[in-house]
Amino acid sequence: MLNFDNVEAEYFTLKDFKFKNGEILDEAVVEYMTLGTAKYDDNGLISNAVVYCHGSSGSFSSVKRIGEILGDKKPLDTNEFFIISLSALGSPNSASPSTTSLGCKFPKYDVEDMVNFQIAFLKEKFNISHVKGLIGNSMGGFEVLTWACKYPDSVDFVISLVSSFKVAGHNYALSKIMNNIIESDPDYNNGDYKLPISNSLTRSLKLVSDAMYCYGLSREEYRNNMSNEEIAEAMSEFANESLEDDINDLIYRNNSSLNYDLTNELSDISADVLIIAINQDQYFPPNLDAIPMSKLIKNSKLVIFDSLMGHVGSSELNKIEEDINLFLDKFKQ
Repeated sequence: MLNFDNVEAEYFTLKDFKFKNGEILDEAVVEYMTLGTAKYDDNGLISNAVVYCHGSSGSFSSVKRIGEILGDKKPLDTNEFFIISLSALGSPNSASPSTTSLGCKFPKYDVEDMVNFQIAFLKEKFNISHVKGLIGNSMGGFEVLTWACKYPDSVDFVISLVSSFKVAGHNYALSKIMNNIIESDPDYNNGDYKLPISNSLTRSLKLVSDAMYCYGLSREEYRNNMSNEEIAEAMSEFANESLEDDINDLIYRNNSSLNYDLTNELSDISADVLIIAINQDQYFPPNLDAIPMSKLIKNSKLVIFDSLMGHVGSSELNKIEEDINLFLDKFKQ
């Protein structure tokens, strides 16, 4: 397992980035990191790139979530693969409402825009137009599946971690609840709020955090392994951490996936797909997400395992290391 203690970000600036709605963002900053060594084909192009896409509240450094399978002689062998992880469009330190200081004037974006942002970066920075693989955790899974649907010839394999092919049911409702809490606060002022944020907006952010907290771990973990006092303390810590989030970044991120639905496009995927799910995941229960998705993707393999960590159990991929190794073996050079 790699040591991530000294991982530092690098930065690249896209000359301009065009959104689906036609708006153009000049000087779009991309925060990223790389692991491993690039290999080149006969045309001098990088042939072993694997892109990691983080979850909704993550960043480039969230690649450490899969650290159990990353490193020398691990399934994601850094001698075989050149790992690229970047902070997604809309995330702090890459182009976002907060980073650009555009706030509520930042162009509206969706998951496909997030994919195009990654593709533009890979092309301009590394001259990569075809990647060996894509790995996406949670909302990052939305990106890798969208990428494989929209640009099927540009990727060989996809790994979807605790994710889904659409936002529906309680996930849709949770995003709407989070937005409603903030947007109903008079101090939000349609995104044109004042800094530092008011006591009212601070309270709203904490309420949003409380709404999210109860879905992270499994029901069993909350019920059997945590006392009520421990839950209350953890909720408080989680809420305090949420105060570091920019409110417009949060609202934009929620809105970007409200209409996400690949039900009719998954059949376009030509890459091999490994779908990894967790039985105790409250966000994406396998029977509602991973299993139906596996039936809609022709070249897919489904692996489901148990973790009391629930949705964040993707940090325990060592439990299925052999399955991941078997899937990735054919893609090693």
